[in-house]
Amino acid sequence: MYHHSGNVAQQASGSAAGVLDHRAPDQDAMLFQRCTWCGTAMYHRLLCPVCQGSDLRTERSEGTGTVRHSTVVHRNTPAARNVSLVEMSEGFVVRGRVMGPPVGIHSGDRVRLSTAKDPVRGEPVFQLVDEPYRAWT
Repeated sequence: MYHHSGNVAQQASGSAAGVLDHRAPDQDAMLFQRCTWCGTAMYHRLLCPVCQGSDLRTERSEGTGTVRHSTVVHRNTPAARNVSLVEMSEGFVVRGRVMGPPVGIHSGDRVRLSTAKDPVRGEPVFQLVDEPYRAWT
């Protein structure tokens, strides 16, 4: 039930629960949320996907992860680019771009955050941690 009390108006004017707090000292940091009830880590959500809780706290990611899926996209771009799903070390998955040749990015490659936000597409940009050994390719 919704009512117009003074306390509700004061809470609404502050930081809303579940919304990312963008007041980070480092602009190239990746922020994510963690549910205070079940501990699930997630990226840009309003509710926890596990327990549907709205009490989420903002945390800063280390910026390292593993490519779980990568595909080459030729649409709406002058050159081919890759779109990857990266599982971060904290346990959440984020969609972003890995720098390098689009066909050279594979599942299992370790990556680290290069820029938290691509100025054109607004998604995180990663770079390979080490060049993978591919003897047969």
